[in-house]
Amino acid sequence: MFKIEKIVDLSFALTNDTQVYPGDPKPDISVATTIENDGYNLHYVNLGSQTGTHVDAPYHFLNEGATIDNINLKSFMGEGVIVRVTDKQANKEITVEDIKPYENFFSPGKIVVFNTNWYKKNGSDAYYEHPYLSVEACEYLLGKGIKTMGIDAINLDPTGGDDFPVHDMLAEANGIIVENLANVDKIDFDNPFLIFLPLKLIGCDGSPVRAVAVKLAGC
Repeated sequence: MFKIEKIVDLSFALTNDTQVYPGDPKPDISVATTIENDGYNLHYVNLGSQTGTHVDAPYHFLNEGATIDNINLKSFMGEGVIVRVTDKQANKEITVEDIKPYENFFSPGKIVVFNTNWYKKNGSDAYYEHPYLSVEACEYLLGKGIKTMGIDAINLDPTGGDDFPVHDMLAEANGIIVENLANVDKIDFDNPFLIFLPLKLIGCDGSPVRAVAVKLAGC
């Protein structure tokens, strides 16, 4: 039996000002009804599937890939390995050498999250000039059985180009990508249990999520 000792919210707030990937739909959240006029409060929520903290399904980059509703929910939760790469500068690769110090923690079913602290630049143009995962590092993690990877930046690949090699590789491997995470640096405990549950959007490429890291204590 376990109890929850601590929860770290890894999600950005969703507002009309939430920063989106260039060209993606801008969020539009507005009042639909009010208690005063209609007897209840209700909002319109118009979002792109990749808005804010979100997960990518293989279908995002592969027409034959699984859509978000057809993925086993186990892919969106599990024991996390936080790879600290906070020394990375703008537009720099996260390499195999960066992640090898954590290799004893990698095993199938684990979730690897890269802590760059780039989330602190959210809301600025600099947010688009983030560190990203190299192809070689992605291959290395896939070889360790890691199929869910996340980052506290807007993209696991470089932003602004036409190529998305890491997205392509994970789509082919039926893997999951988590992007726009926040507060990863606030996970100050070992073996966090990570949860990134998507909405059950039928036929979609991804979904916003409420991402959390949970410290579990035996009782």
